[in-house]
Amino acid sequence: MNLLDLAGSPGEPAAAMCSRKACRADAAWQLLWNNPRIHTPERRKVWLACPEHRDWLEDYLRTRGLWKDTVALDPDSPDTGRDAARTETAAESGGAR
Repeated sequence: MNLLDLAGSPGEPAAAMCSRKACRADAAWQLLWNNPRIHTPERRKVWLACPEHRDWLEDYLRTRGLWKDTVALDPDSPDTGRDAARTETAAESGGAR
């Protein structure tokens, strides 16, 4: 596997991938959350979830009092795709911030 393949070609939007650690499946859901200790009430951070990991990620956020909403991923929305795929994930951060 070439690391450049993961980044996609310039000008080509990257596929939105699940935020679950080690999962590379296409995302179908956006899990909206915030940490009330450090975020304003209206701020929403996004984790992406494939159908298999939606419940696991949602439970992780609910258990910590961070989950706000789960919505279907709209690949044509400007808030999804490459930018949403780069949002902070549990896999990269070691947990929710």
